Parts: sequence; C-alpha cells; structure tokens
Amino acid sequence: MKILVLGGTSFVGRAIVEDALRTGADVSLFHRGRTGAGLFPGLPRFIGDRDTGDYEALREGSWDAVVDVSGFRPRDVRQAMDALGDRVGRYLFISSHAVYESAGLAPGSTEDTPRREPLQDAEVLDNQTYGRLKVACEDAVLARYGARATIVRPGKVAGPYDPTDTFTYWVRRAARGGRVALPADPEQPVQVVDSRDVARLVVQLLADDRPGAFHAVGPAEPVTLGGLIGTCAQVAGTEVEIVQVPADGVPPMFPLVRPHWPSQQRSPARARAAGMPATPLERTAADVLAWDRERGEPPLQRGFSPEEERALLARLSG
Repeated sequence: MKILVLGGTSFVGRAIVEDALRTGADVSLFHRGRTGAGLFPGLPRFIGDRDTGDYEALREGSWDAVVDVSGFRPRDVRQAMDALGDRVGRYLFISSHAVYESAGLAPGSTEDTPRREPLQDAEVLDNQTYGRLKVACEDAVLARYGARATIVRPGKVAGPYDPTDTFTYWVRRAARGGRVALPADPEQPVQVVDSRDVARLVVQLLADDRPGAFHAVGPAEPVTLGGLIGTCAQVAGTEVEIVQVPADGVPPMFPLVRPHWPSQQRSPARARAAGMPATPLERTAADVLAWDRERGEPPLQRGFSPEEERALLARLSG
C-alpha cells in the first residue's frame, strides 16, 4: 500500500509512519522539512508549507491513501485535496474530540454524538475555535471523498515524543514522589490513549479500506486521575500522597483536569472492533518516563513548577 502522510515527523504522525513501515507500506511524507528532518532517512519527501498554501510538490504522484495529521483549518484541508484531486484512494483525517460540546455529554457517548457548529476560519487556535475548525475540516473531507473518507478522533494522546507535556507532567511528577498537589477531584475519570494505539488503528483502517468516524480513546480499563498518578508512581518505584488543592488561580487547561467528566468517558467500542489495541497504562507511563529522562527532563510548559507546588502545599499546611 502506498501511503502519503501530511505531517509524519512529530508525535502522532511519527507513530503512524513507524507503524505503517512495520506493515511494509510504501510511505511518503509531506512536510516543511523543519521538525524531525533527520527522521526516516530514505523515505520520499515532498517539501511544502500548509501555512502558506504551498502544495506544489504534490501536483504529481498517486497514493492508495493519504493520512492528514496536520490539518487544523478548513483551508488547509481543501488546498491539500485540491492539489491531490483523485490521485488518492482514501483520505483519512485526524480530527479531535474537541468537535463535541462538553456540556450535555453522557458517559459512553459515541461517534454519533452531535458536533459543534463548524467554523470556516480563525487565525487563533484556542478552546473556542479549535474544535469548531476541526468540524469544518471533517465536513470538507466528507464532502469531497464521501465513502472514501475516514475520520479518527483521538482523545488525549500520550506517549514518547509528546510535545504538549500533558501526560509527561504527571509521569515526571509522580517519579519525584511525596505530596502531589492536584487541583481537581482525584476521582475524576480520565481517558488517555497511547500514540502507538492511535497509529495501529489508523493503519488498520487503511488496510481494511474502512470509512466512518472512530473514537481513539483509552486505556483499556477505566481509570481516575488519582489512579493514573498512582500508576505513574508505581512504574517509577515511588510513593505519592495526593493532596487536593483549590482550583482558584490554577492555570487553565491544567494537565488532564477536566470539569466535564463525561467528556472523559467516551466509548471506544467502534475503534476496538476495527482493530485498535489497548496498550497498558503502565507501559505507556514507563516508556514516557524513559524517554523524558533520556532527553534530560527539560522544563515543562504545563502544570506546577516544583517551586510553585512546594509553595502552594506549604501555604495550605500553614
């Protein structure tokens, strides 16, 4: 199978390329040549820039499938489809659970849950625009390719090479042990999916030429945020004491903290039936811990710094 990946050198895209190569697929990459330029030597590369609409490199060639990992605005997707035309068999778009409104969701919600109103353009990607832009992207792919369109909606993805620091924060924090400040209820359900499970689902859907929308969520067994932190500590060989702290003054989008619990209880049934595996949370945590240590544990963008956490816990104790 000939697969073109739009992206493919950062996190989820990287995992998809690795899994596709494992199956013997003939993979080509389209990217700017900046991130991960040294990855996958020998693979055909088409250099362009979605931000400027430069798809000239894709004017020739044909593929059995394209995986769009890097489409965030409808214009990105439409320009790519215009460049590729009918020279691709299946168009698989990596979307997001942000296409759904959090309010009103019920536990076990499926891919048929009503989505948010589409948004055709916005320069800033934030909580108000990101999900609605993804809705419009999905609509554009479905309108162009119909039964040759596939939509994968990952939840919070975890694994090595994660640039968001979301899961990495808790892995690193649990590895330090001791009293852990948590600005949320420890009983909050949380869904994280290993990047390699998302990749396996994507490649299997292409192999099966399967249309439709699929929730890529994990882990296999329901877990709470407190349980996730405990698992990370167990993997690291440490002991932790979770201290629930007030959410007042805490930075928005604190790692894995979500006020709407049903948004972390979506059904993975359709994706599991299509072949998505379930990497144990322990393995994901262990692999992230090893990767984080190997890269030298650089400062994280999210969560409390060690100094902030110590000061907060000291204030509460005093």
